[in-house]
Amino acid sequence: MTPAVTAERRRRHTLYFLEWAAAQRPVHLDTDIDMSRVLAHRAAARADGRRYSVVSYLLYATGRVLARHPGANAAMAPGWPGRLRRPRTVRFDGVTAKLALDRPVEGERTVLSALLPGLETATLAEIQERVDRYRGEQAADLPEFKGVRMLSRLPVPVGRAAFGTALRDPRRRAAAFGTVSVSSLGHRVVDGFHSSGGTAVTLCAGRVVDRPVVRDGAVVPAPVMRLGLTFDHRVIDGAAAADVLTDLHDTMEAFHEGADGTGPDPRGADRDPRPLRGLGQGTR
Repeated sequence: MTPAVTAERRRRHTLYFLEWAAAQRPVHLDTDIDMSRVLAHRAAARADGRRYSVVSYLLYATGRVLARHPGANAAMAPGWPGRLRRPRTVRFDGVTAKLALDRPVEGERTVLSALLPGLETATLAEIQERVDRYRGEQAADLPEFKGVRMLSRLPVPVGRAAFGTALRDPRRRAAAFGTVSVSSLGHRVVDGFHSSGGTAVTLCAGRVVDRPVVRDGAVVPAPVMRLGLTFDHRVIDGAAAADVLTDLHDTMEAFHEGADGTGPDPRGADRDPRPLRGLGQGTR
């Protein structure tokens, strides 16, 4: 029984989060993104000795898009629902992503949440540098995960109370949880998924895989990534969430060399106007 008890202790912060996030009202959207330009940029960068992960491109686009949609970079103020409280949302000045990580903590696989602030202005290289910080096997020992380690040691009633107190103020919540959640399972045979990360918008990226698409009346292969967007219906409505997803779709598909922070905004720059229409599952 000892191994089971150990695993439960490592997951206490996740269990506290799920209890807290149960108040959300999640609604799910998704879209397919043609990753041709992203992969071309990634290959060219690799030839120059630079390495960018797919999730870094998504983080880059997320920062720019949420800066253009401040209503989605927000949170429900504490105290709602309440008989004497009116609903109120808090908008955040900057974009901070909470990136979900699968990392070992004392020998047990655990979900850790790394914060990447300032995404609205960060370059692709800066984002990748931050992501690389959390790639190592010893990432759980970094000082930013001190709170997670502490929660695993506290008695459950104390840990639950400490977790709730830390999230009571929306500004402190942003510092602890970010303003948008990003998760990727694209390293496995996962085409798409949805989760609710405790923020107004949660983005879930699947794998990039060649799929048949229609361009100019012809069926051609294209590298496609399915992107899920879960939104908290208490904070934004479906039309606003659809606008965010559309902007993300267009920004990713229009990615070009200048998008690394050295040139103009990537939206619409040399963008292929031809529609991408999927014909099914495609190749694995």
